[in-house]
Amino acid sequence: MSRIKVLLADDHTIVLEGLRQVLSLHESLEVVGEAQNGEEVLQFIENQAVDIVILDINMPVMDGITCARILKKDFPQIKIIILTMYAQKSFIEEIVKIGIDGCLLKSNTGKELKEAIDRVMGGKNYYDLIKTFRTDTEEIAQYKLSPREIEIIKLIAEGLKSADIADKLFISKHTVHTHRKNIMRKTGSDNTSQLIQFARTNNLI
Repeated sequence: MSRIKVLLADDHTIVLEGLRQVLSLHESLEVVGEAQNGEEVLQFIENQAVDIVILDINMPVMDGITCARILKKDFPQIKIIILTMYAQKSFIEEIVKIGIDGCLLKSNTGKELKEAIDRVMGGKNYYDLIKTFRTDTEEIAQYKLSPREIEIIKLIAEGLKSADIADKLFISKHTVHTHRKNIMRKTGSDNTSQLIQFARTNNLI
């Protein structure tokens, strides 16, 4: 029986190492490669057979959602499982529309990842944990910041402008401006430099 060929994609080396270690415990799986952004994923699959791609959402150069769109269009036979740091329901509609086969929190990538791979390779979807996902209006008590606001802080720290953030998150520029205003108020920041310092101090980036 041939092994399932898995490509891992995440811009954090420690995450890639952890995923590889988890998957190496299963003889039915073979990690054939690693990528740190969506463009590297597309380049890899041009030259090597892949059965399933495990994609992080937030990556530089090309994010996971954009990469997944291209994969589903040009390589529909390849299965996709998206990994996300924050359990946000706002992702789900877009993920389902694209046709992504599964979604999993990074905090649940142990036995759940193997189960998810088996499920999608069997032709089914894996969205078991959606019921635990939070809405964007639910706040993280420690900082009084919503998961969406924390995500926007990370993108601001990467140097993205409001228009770029809007495109990346599939929301309007006006919504980004509203989030930014709320973020500055909640963090007590007067400018972007202070906001980034707040994020670093509180381990948000």
